[in-house]
Amino acid sequence: MKLRSFKLFAIVIIAATVVISGCQKGDLLSNPNAASSSSTVPASLLLNHITYNIYTGGGVTDGRPGAYTEAPWEQLFIWSQYNLSNYPYYRGNNFYTWSSSATNYDMLRYTILMEQQATSQFGTTPNSYLALAKFFRAYSFIWLTQRVGDIPMSQAGDPNNLTPVYDKQHDVYKNCLALLDTANTMLGKLTSGVAANTVVSGDVFGMTNLQWQKVINAYKLRVLISLSKRAADNTDLNIPAQFATIVNNPTQYPLLTGNNDNMVFKYNTAYNPYPIWLHGNQPYSQYSNICNTILNIDTLYHDPRTFIHATPSPAQITAGRSFSDFSAYVGADISNSVSFLQSNGATPATSNYSYANFNRYYTASGATVITTAEPYIIIGYPEMCFNIAEAMNRGWISGTTATWYVKGINASMAVYGLTQGQSYTVGNIAGVPYGQVTIDINTFLNNVAYAGDNATGLNQILTQKYVAFWQNSGWEAFYNWRRTGVPSFSQGGVGIGTANNMIPIRWQYPTDEANFNTTNYQSAIQSQYGGTDDLNGKMWLIK
Repeated sequence: MKLRSFKLFAIVIIAATVVISGCQKGDLLSNPNAASSSSTVPASLLLNHITYNIYTGGGVTDGRPGAYTEAPWEQLFIWSQYNLSNYPYYRGNNFYTWSSSATNYDMLRYTILMEQQATSQFGTTPNSYLALAKFFRAYSFIWLTQRVGDIPMSQAGDPNNLTPVYDKQHDVYKNCLALLDTANTMLGKLTSGVAANTVVSGDVFGMTNLQWQKVINAYKLRVLISLSKRAADNTDLNIPAQFATIVNNPTQYPLLTGNNDNMVFKYNTAYNPYPIWLHGNQPYSQYSNICNTILNIDTLYHDPRTFIHATPSPAQITAGRSFSDFSAYVGADISNSVSFLQSNGATPATSNYSYANFNRYYTASGATVITTAEPYIIIGYPEMCFNIAEAMNRGWISGTTATWYVKGINASMAVYGLTQGQSYTVGNIAGVPYGQVTIDINTFLNNVAYAGDNATGLNQILTQKYVAFWQNSGWEAFYNWRRTGVPSFSQGGVGIGTANNMIPIRWQYPTDEANFNTTNYQSAIQSQYGGTDDLNGKMWLIK
């Protein structure tokens, strides 16, 4: 997370400042509409950029190598094995052949500027922007460390130090957890009376101070549960105790109480169309199938979300199965070659595989670009419920695990508007209706009844959390699989694309680190990965 020419960067991103370097004074005139580095810029304007960056993903907004948009139906959801491409020209590549990571430096640099502007404009008066800056710092550092391992943190942001040292991943997490606690405390001063329900100006998510506090605490639970492999051998982190402190003290640490508190990105016609429309993919619906990783789980337990995720396989309908028959929904295996997937899945009339729910994700309302799809969850209540259930299963906190497990499932159902006994229209790949099915959540809940605080119960929690991550929450489905092995991702075939046909478990460091922070970069890969920036090397987080 190298910060080159930070002062110049700061000037550039506040506004398009004109730099005058001509030999004769007066040859060029200063732009009266451009801000200088000493100008006052509304903190809300900087917050607007930062919050949009959370949705788009690290480095996407400034075009950094290794950046992937964290939006539904983008490449990361192929790698999380929800859908796949049977024709790369139109719908992306299935290969896990990534290399260098992006940095999410864009979020950090804007956060530093927002802190400067908030301090200048509000002084010591408690304000949302300084509180949220603590969260954004933690978010940006965790975003990168979980991809690569040790990273610069303690010296990152100093414009006079272009070669910051790398902090151990343990220390990065320890310091980020402290930042999140500070953010909660600062926001706690703004969540009484009218201020609690005041929407933070500039926030693209439109959340209030209290909702931000809830989201930050839910995010901290996510971070703590991601450290489950390090909970027993790093007592200084107090991982189970920190988790328990948040859950057991809702007055000091308010948490999400339902989907209304979710951090969601909402789509609109004018500025933020749904990604399928944004990228013009709606005519190419036949070139994307649903993965068997998700559909095998859906259909095994007669999950009503099957009808949300997919259409029936045309070949199964031709063979006489009903559109209401869960066995008619068949996923494709991402480890198969693209040529195999194309020959079996790219022809709508005869495809052996299911496609995405056309009426939900591809259709528009009249002539406008408004889909019927759900808003995109970044940090949400269903995940929080499953994280609490997982912590109970692991013995970190006391309580009835089954209660939180079922809450997570029901909250996920509610995201898609599913209710018991509801009639739901099922269509084919072109959206032509087959007819209606009756949504039966109760039977599904019986099929997945919690098995108890044991290994089977933990697998159930992790599996249902994976289902709830369908086309939302960025890389969380992948990271949870990497940490737990649940669900079992398909790998080993040529479709994975790597030398050993196995899925990599990390990214290489950003190329700028190797080029411009060489000594510290080499020291980091030597201490962690034996001198090789190995895509299959295990970082401290998951050892």
